[in-house]
Amino acid sequence: MTKTEPAPGARRKGSQTRAEIQEAALTLFTEHGYDATSMREIAEQLGITKAALYYHFDSKEAVIVSLFTDQVRAMDELLDWAAGQPHSPELAAELLSRWLTMSCEQGVKNMRFAVANHTALKAVMPPSEDSPLERANQATRLILGPGASLQDQLSVRLALLSVHSAVLAAQGTEAKNDDIVTAAMRTATLLVSHLFPDLPLLHVTGPAPPAE
Repeated sequence: MTKTEPAPGARRKGSQTRAEIQEAALTLFTEHGYDATSMREIAEQLGITKAALYYHFDSKEAVIVSLFTDQVRAMDELLDWAAGQPHSPELAAELLSRWLTMSCEQGVKNMRFAVANHTALKAVMPPSEDSPLERANQATRLILGPGASLQDQLSVRLALLSVHSAVLAAQGTEAKNDDIVTAAMRTATLLVSHLFPDLPLLHVTGPAPPAE
């Protein structure tokens, strides 16, 4: 028998519910702690039944694994796309822009959870051969191409990791996600503006420098 594919609207609805569960769980885990948050509380936060929640995720561990595997998959897809293109300044700027956008949209939330729940995350996540740092190194090689100076390599790597660094720097402060993103983008701007002066994402609003 041929399997019937669900209607596009049904796929979108299921995907939206899954994303809402991930978002609510991540917020509760970060604010109250992973161990202190139950599946019941996640369901109550969303106003859904536990049965509806378990339809998408059978445990808290499954929610966390999905968040980080989704992010890693998106990073790998981006790197695979860039690796299949001829190197050019336009490709380099596009890859850097997409990476930073991805980091700002989901990476900052995942990183804040990871910092607040390091022990739980280490116990839940399966071991991986390629660390986030190695993926940043791959992105750096694709952005700069062969023959780049050590200083340019370090600058780009630091820019790619700017959101992670900003989350760590925000510990013990009242910084919100938007504050962290702004600080990260300012940092990235300072690090690579000499390489990508026209990259729109890195244009940060602020007071004009004093006239010489």
